[in-house]
Amino acid sequence: MFAKVVAVSLLTLASGQLLAAECKVTVDSTDQMSYNTKEITIDKSCKTFTVELTHSGSLPKNVMGHNWVLSTKADMMGVSTDGMAAGIDKNYLKDGDTRVIAHTKIIGAGDKDSVTFDVSKLKAGEEYEFFCTFPGHNSMMKGAVVLK
Repeated sequence: MFAKVVAVSLLTLASGQLLAAECKVTVDSTDQMSYNTKEITIDKSCKTFTVELTHSGSLPKNVMGHNWVLSTKADMMGVSTDGMAAGIDKNYLKDGDTRVIAHTKIIGAGDKDSVTFDVSKLKAGEEYEFFCTFPGHNSMMKGAVVLK
């Protein structure tokens, strides 16, 4: 009887771990101005969410640098436009831009960076977009962030 209880307990524990939400993702960027995904789904049960940005290309950050920036879809163009004036040393992001929910730094070939943000900053029903603020990149390097 004890063995059955232990077996059932272990199965319950294992199935609970399988059902736990994944609260992180790795996004790869390339020299072809692209991310390896167009959508990131965040489970509402995640308290925080981590994005690890990698760069699998061969070009340095001053030539083909990329970052990962999160804002509402409506704010994307403004964040990108204002970020151009900030320059690469500020990761093409205006200081103190409250429209930016989360961001990584600009990285080049072989580099990686990550950002962890509070999921409670995302509101149900709002459209969110991730994008690169390196000048000219956001036309191709963007995708949706969906809260489920």
